[in-house]
Amino acid sequence: MDDTIYNHYIAIDWAASNMAIARMTKKSNKITVIDVPSDIEELKLYLDRLKGTKVLTLEETTTSQWLYTELKEKVDKIVVCDPHRNKLLNDGPKNDKIDASKLVQLLRAGLLKEIFHTNDNFLLLRRLVSGYEDLVKAGVRLKNQRYSLLKACGNQEVVGENAFVLGCLNRQIGLYEEEKSAYEKEFLRLAKKYPAIRHQKSLPGIGDINAVKVVARVVSPFRFADKGHYCSYAGLIKHEKISGKKSYGKRTPRYCRQLKDVYKTGVSAAIGGNNPINDYYEYLVAGGEPEYDARHKACRRLATLSLGVFKSGEKYQPYKRSRQTDNVTVK
Repeated sequence: MDDTIYNHYIAIDWAASNMAIARMTKKSNKITVIDVPSDIEELKLYLDRLKGTKVLTLEETTTSQWLYTELKEKVDKIVVCDPHRNKLLNDGPKNDKIDASKLVQLLRAGLLKEIFHTNDNFLLLRRLVSGYEDLVKAGVRLKNQRYSLLKACGNQEVVGENAFVLGCLNRQIGLYEEEKSAYEKEFLRLAKKYPAIRHQKSLPGIGDINAVKVVARVVSPFRFADKGHYCSYAGLIKHEKISGKKSYGKRTPRYCRQLKDVYKTGVSAAIGGNNPINDYYEYLVAGGEPEYDARHKACRRLATLSLGVFKSGEKYQPYKRSRQTDNVTVK
């Protein structure tokens, strides 16, 4: 949240049947709340009638991206907030009007944690990636069921009802393989279309699918102030808990599991190859680092390089710095 003072502070609790709208102004602490049937056009008219600067907030839900897109031009700023951080909403009685009232108080006090939303095309890639991951999970489940059935039959000829079930599983797995192949072709097409995806592919251990996952999840690398914030978002660092100058261990932050999986699998693919990530890993191991810690540090190195490539808009060039140094030396 920024320190800008707005004329109107608006919070919306949106549901399929009704919408509760709470409003405060910069001049008054009085909260005005209305609860009316959900209607996006009526909501737009309500916002148009408010004169002066407006900031609007709503909680992250399945409809938040749609509301963000529909209302973005009607207000000066939209804050899609993290519901896990809004503990005030859990206190006392609860209904839509009360939730909206509490939410607008948090908005005016600057106590909301904003969740990134945009109309960027890269955000639409998340649906594609989500569909692919759901498909893979379903395919793994089918293959596990087939494996269990064959093992239960002693890996011998399957007959009777078991043969019928096996035939159904084989047909479903065949369809899964076709759909998976179609997704992979689409990922390859996107890699050719978007330079940002091609640049991610230039990193060690990052292929077509993982490159699309990084771009789809990050969308804009400039929303991260530095590599520390990015590694925290990717779940590659822990936050230390300190009170009274005493440490109470470390806590894993809420993070993007998709990104963590990308960098962990990327490092696993890079280790053993001829690339800077493997060189860094072997350097750490040779220096006495346990293999687990060395892999984890290599993940952070890969994530840092990934963020840098995204921000620079160029492909990864591992020896660019050393060549520049050689040129300076020659001069």
